Amino acid sequence: MDKKKLKIGIIGCGGIANNKHMPALARLSDLCEMAAFCDIKEERAVKAAKQYGTADSKVYADYSELLKNKEIDVVHVLTPNVVHCPVTVAAFEAGKHVLCEKPMAHCTGDAQKMLDAWKKSGKQFTIGYQNRFRPEVQMLHKTCETGELGEIYYAKAHAVRRRAVPTWGVFPNKALQGGGPLIDIGTHALDITLWMMNNYKPVSVTGSVFYKLGHLPQAVEGNMFGPWDPRTYEVEDSAFGMIKMKDGSAINLEAAWAINMLESREASTTLCGTKAGAEIRSGMNYPTNELIINRGHNGMLTEERLTKVGAIAYFEGGAGEPGFEEAKQWLEAIMNETEPLVKPEQAFVVTQILEAIYKSYETGKEVFLN
Repeated sequence: MDKKKLKIGIIGCGGIANNKHMPALARLSDLCEMAAFCDIKEERAVKAAKQYGTADSKVYADYSELLKNKEIDVVHVLTPNVVHCPVTVAAFEAGKHVLCEKPMAHCTGDAQKMLDAWKKSGKQFTIGYQNRFRPEVQMLHKTCETGELGEIYYAKAHAVRRRAVPTWGVFPNKALQGGGPLIDIGTHALDITLWMMNNYKPVSVTGSVFYKLGHLPQAVEGNMFGPWDPRTYEVEDSAFGMIKMKDGSAINLEAAWAINMLESREASTTLCGTKAGAEIRSGMNYPTNELIINRGHNGMLTEERLTKVGAIAYFEGGAGEPGFEEAKQWLEAIMNETEPLVKPEQAFVVTQILEAIYKSYETGKEVFLN
């Protein structure tokens, strides 16, 4: 493919666009330019175009109009979760490459439609799991690939905040998001864990979902982002799942925006292997993200700690930050016609498991997956 700059259309100019995608893309001006901006609140698209666009950038309130723009090569779908599917499918039908923010979709049926449209299109597709690009996550993945941990037969995926309910956007809106912390931050922890295990064959899921604190006025005290409105809080405040895999291994997933628990671990994983174990510790309790390898060595139990100097800001766009590295490899994958790091089939399994946890809670039964 000609190595001309890729022209990108931004669909959804809200928080994740402003805090991750657009700052990162702006620092990659040698590879791309943001040529179109769309938001149902047109003033947000206008503001984004002024800050990040070129003199010729177009502004839209209707994504279908943006997709008619033949100059656009790539679309970033940064909308509420339930809109991921229709926008992504339409983008593929219009001949665009697509990066869709996580989760891939709010339900498996929509995720399957996205996969089908992608396969027909011949275009590139990836999902925005930027936590894979953190240095300690990258190092642990290399450790797993070399077999240093042995067979990873049990893992925990951690996405727990003591009190950090997002109070902006549509996060508490079940109709637009499809869920709360499970689908919002649990998705990151599960993605990391499955990627480390290189295991995408779940057979059954048992889930518990709790609506305990969201509606309690006193529970809002101490929330990191200020008080939320208990009257409009529609999603769960915590959720937990046990996932059994085809090879007999198992994963425990924990996710919470609000829970009376001391340790806050987010986008973290614990891996138990036959040769060694490993933990990534990150989140509100940790000023720096840590990777700790544990094993028996020379008659002793040992811990090897690898700590990056300085905290990692998840949604900064500077060089070396996860959002920047995600955008860079994505654009290079398109230009070089190589696979992006986050593969759509992997993200599909994450959505499948998350939906099964909700379904298990609703039915009170273990959910079996094909």
